[in-house]
Amino acid sequence: MTASSQVSPALRLQVLHRLFGEHHGWLFGRLRARLGCAHDAADIASETFTQVVALDDPGAIREPRALLTTIAKRLIYASWRRRDLERAYLEVLAQQPEAVQPSPEETVLALEALAAIDQLLDGLSPKARAAFLYSQLEGLNYTEIASRLGVSVTRVHQYVVKGLTTCYLALEAA
Repeated sequence: MTASSQVSPALRLQVLHRLFGEHHGWLFGRLRARLGCAHDAADIASETFTQVVALDDPGAIREPRALLTTIAKRLIYASWRRRDLERAYLEVLAQQPEAVQPSPEETVLALEALAAIDQLLDGLSPKARAAFLYSQLEGLNYTEIASRLGVSVTRVHQYVVKGLTTCYLALEAA
């Protein structure tokens, strides 16, 4: 029996309503101050509470503001990563001759694929992620990657293996 099946739907709804009522305004205010944009703050706050709703037992939350802050920070960082990926992709596209530029539909598909890869690699350390991407996207050899990252060639090999393993396990699960 799971924790969510032990909590009645009415009680669960009551707890969620209370959490939202007591903490949404506070979270929105913090996000607006941090992001400087009411629309982005509203989006992040909304997604934060969406993740809280998905929890098995929201009534078990002891420090709601700490949890909300942690979830919101992760969402902010993820949105920044997506924007950076999109910006980098669009910069590369701008350098291509017009004849080889993808259609708007292809651009959207490529950006969605990049976001999916980024999310897939989210569990890797920043250096492991960088090593894997340098290897797979830029075709750098391990010595070049080691020099860029300031690590040994052996460590680069470990990073790339970890990235490949992560991708393989994701494909196997799909």
